[in-house]
Amino acid sequence: MDIDEGLYSRQLYVLGYDGMERMKKTNVLISGMRGLGVEIAKNIILGGVKSVTIHDEGTAEWSDLSSQFYLSEKDIGKNRADASQRHLIGLNSYVPVSLYTEILTKDVLLQHQVVVLTNSLLEEQLDVGKFCHQNDIKFIIADTKGLFGQLFCDFGEDFEVRDENGEEPLRANVSWITKENPGQVICSDATYHGFQTGDFVTFSEIQGMTELNNCVPVEIVGTSRFSFSICDTRDFGDYEKGGIAREVKLPQRKAYKSLGEALQTPSYKTTDFGKMDRQGTLHIAFQALHRFVQDFSRLPKPWGKTDAETLVNIARRLSEEQPSLLGEEPLIEDLVRKLAFVATGDLSPMNAFIGGVAAQEVLKACTGKFLPLNQWMYFDALECLPEESEVKGGVNEEDFQPRACRYDGQIAIFGADFQEKLKAQKYFMVGVGAIGCELLRNFAMIGLGAGPGGSITITDMDTISLSNLNRQFLFRTNDIGKMKSETAAAAVRKMNPFMNVIAHQNQVGEETENIYTHDFYQELTGVANALDNVPARQYMDGRCVLHQKPLLESGTMGTKANVQVIIPHMTESYGTAQDPTKKSIPLCTLKNFPNAIEHTLQWARDQFEGLFKQSAENVNKYLEGPSFIDQTMTLQEGQILEILEGLYKSLVVDKPKSFADCVAWARRHWQTQYNDTLRQLLHNFPHDQVTTSGALFWSGPKRCPHPLEFDASNYRHMEYIEAAANLYAENYSIKGSKDRDAIKQILQSVDILPFTPKSGVTIHTNDEEMEAAEDSVDKNHLEKLKKHLSSREAFSGCEMHPIEFEKDDDTNFHMDFIVAASNLRAENYDIPPADRHKSKLIAGKIIPAIATTTAAVVGLVCLELYKIALGKTKLESFKNGFLNLALPFFGFSEPIAAPKHTYYDKEWTLWDRFEVTGVKPSGEEMTLKQFLDYFKNEHKLEITMLSQGVSMLYSFFMPAAKLKERIEQPMTEIVTKVSKKKIGKHVKALVFELCCNDESDEDVEVPYVRYTMR
Repeated sequence: MDIDEGLYSRQLYVLGYDGMERMKKTNVLISGMRGLGVEIAKNIILGGVKSVTIHDEGTAEWSDLSSQFYLSEKDIGKNRADASQRHLIGLNSYVPVSLYTEILTKDVLLQHQVVVLTNSLLEEQLDVGKFCHQNDIKFIIADTKGLFGQLFCDFGEDFEVRDENGEEPLRANVSWITKENPGQVICSDATYHGFQTGDFVTFSEIQGMTELNNCVPVEIVGTSRFSFSICDTRDFGDYEKGGIAREVKLPQRKAYKSLGEALQTPSYKTTDFGKMDRQGTLHIAFQALHRFVQDFSRLPKPWGKTDAETLVNIARRLSEEQPSLLGEEPLIEDLVRKLAFVATGDLSPMNAFIGGVAAQEVLKACTGKFLPLNQWMYFDALECLPEESEVKGGVNEEDFQPRACRYDGQIAIFGADFQEKLKAQKYFMVGVGAIGCELLRNFAMIGLGAGPGGSITITDMDTISLSNLNRQFLFRTNDIGKMKSETAAAAVRKMNPFMNVIAHQNQVGEETENIYTHDFYQELTGVANALDNVPARQYMDGRCVLHQKPLLESGTMGTKANVQVIIPHMTESYGTAQDPTKKSIPLCTLKNFPNAIEHTLQWARDQFEGLFKQSAENVNKYLEGPSFIDQTMTLQEGQILEILEGLYKSLVVDKPKSFADCVAWARRHWQTQYNDTLRQLLHNFPHDQVTTSGALFWSGPKRCPHPLEFDASNYRHMEYIEAAANLYAENYSIKGSKDRDAIKQILQSVDILPFTPKSGVTIHTNDEEMEAAEDSVDKNHLEKLKKHLSSREAFSGCEMHPIEFEKDDDTNFHMDFIVAASNLRAENYDIPPADRHKSKLIAGKIIPAIATTTAAVVGLVCLELYKIALGKTKLESFKNGFLNLALPFFGFSEPIAAPKHTYYDKEWTLWDRFEVTGVKPSGEEMTLKQFLDYFKNEHKLEITMLSQGVSMLYSFFMPAAKLKERIEQPMTEIVTKVSKKKIGKHVKALVFELCCNDESDEDVEVPYVRYTMR
């Protein structure tokens, strides 16, 4: 069966087709269907393996409901796997989910290529692990005990890793190669090539030293910023010019120890570099916990001091029996004690994090894609514990005992009082995509807002599409087309019937501030972002700063993810530090000098926007009224000419009357783009052109192009004509056609005018030239265009249909046009073409995504939520995190404190502001003069400039007449006049920005003003 690209589209960009094909051949067994087991099963089933067998011999208990999202109260006493099966089957119709409830046998194990044990005893782990190691079955142990997690992987003695990191292979243009040992390769790009010592590369398009073209991959033995060293090149031909170096990823062989051996000689993956001294202790502590269960047939009692000391004693004995496990580090007895206190707990966020990581290891075992864990991983989130519980003897054991309720697994760690606090929380979650679904599930399990006075408001304006189902696990096939927020709310109410979820379909922004008002935010205890774009994140960050609310921020890209916790008066905000802007492709590179498929794809996207969207939008704006032309005439002459020519062509010269006209337009446009323009370029810069320095013009990143000749028997040529003609027809509401034969018949009658390159045409070779050049415009031609377009009435009824680019509909010709347009241009410049899959990724700006990463990062987000709900006041209690499950890599750090500023002796941060009450008890409002005087008298600050949004309300250089007019006006009246907008009735306060001088007449930075007027 072929891979369903519609369903797996985002995951395909993470694992690739080869990885997905390998997954389709893998049968996975998951033992243990408590919260962790079902989390792993969910992620693997969404991923698309051949089959999954779920195994559990036990029955559901109350404590399971704190994290097992497919069990309900009516399932208490039923087999956990049996109760979960129907829910797991619904996740992915391509993955059969079978059930096994007996003791695992060797025959059962042999039916699977990957075996995962959760909630298992050490004796079982050793037996199963030994058998799997002997029979080349990939073996994984995953376990969580309260705020502690453990993961172990054994992929056998000869495991092939095909791609360690999943990054796109690097490439660099070559400008010179020396003849020496080792040979030096100098790159022509003015940016760091990115290659590292130990990488392997091969070459193409080198002239002269042709021995390197398509050579067996050679190892890089040294690097500098703009060059790298390879093999001995002394016996090769002399380098002349050109060449591209490309990274080659060679398979790596890895050997793994069996569980029995790895227990004695462990190797660890560090999850927190601030806790490296804990790994040996936790390795012993988990073994001690198994010994405790063996001796007492139960886990230690929640916060039981006697049981805790018993576990410490067992750990001491184990450390004495195997001193090598600790090395130079001492046994951290308090850590063992904490494990005993919380081991009976079962937390959804912990299971989400460990389960996400474990599921990614399963996918590595299936595919050989990415570097597996080597071999043990321990994780703890002890920062989540209440401050008072970290004081010895500071807890009452009774508060943590089970109550036969769905939150027992959580109460065992945090106590019953904290559970009531969680139930009373009021959160606002923005976005209900992949992160949003995972957040909502975790909220349901922990009982966030699930009690009297508590609630979760969610908003998302999108509907569910097929590609969502691979990650957004609250949705099913029959939900396609429904609103995400309503569907997700209904799904989590089934997981926890006590959930108070209010579903909205609004976009957050200025247009909905009458809904999400000051009063709305004042009732909230926190905000969680689940957004996929920076502007919306920045907007919500600003709202949280304004309303002094904590914000949980997170995001994913493939196997990478991050979490940022933002706490009022403690941390910096999301907007404080900006990611570096992505370097854009120079316009001249796009227009005339592409050298990579990324350039031709961006060019094709620009073509699509210009031809099928912008031109139609301009026509419609022109027909709406004179303001469009008036606005156009304020631009530079070159831009005016471009817009007016576009209008005239769309309305007169190129306006089609039939589909045949659309085909003729597409054919003429093909000729212009892929033949005539290139001939003009080569006329200006012949292939043997040299620069003033004597170097060849067409060298380094500049690839010499060649024109194409149209051929109706060439599939790519016809793909372009068909797509362009149909899109053009859609612009004019003309019925299109997919009949290639009919289109070919039309093409026979299309006349193509011969092209002769013109002299005197300027073609800029870099962006600086382009910016410095003055527009040279034919004034007469411009005047004629103005005259032709002076009467809008003549074009009445000529409205067009602008086309919004939609990458995920394979029937709309959008990607057909992009792929054909890009690859034809690539052919012009001898650039290797890109298939549809890669073209969609780049041109559609798709963010690769996979369920494992989303689950893991949301687990970390919800651990931070616990801390916020507990009212943590120490910066070091919180953790910002970054992870890359491909490597795997985990990095945690304290959030950065909010930067401090001062004026006079007053210290302030972004969370501070001036509070000004603008309306007196009498109802009279503060005037501008009173406002200025208030700051001078109360704060000893002279305001030099005052603004609200983009409106300048006052400045020291304001004309005297304007100042005289405004000085006695109320503040809101000035805002209304200057902004030309009425202040909505929902607005209770305005934000003013100030520039001030102190008493020394020095400019000082001060907080903003919150001006309350209602």
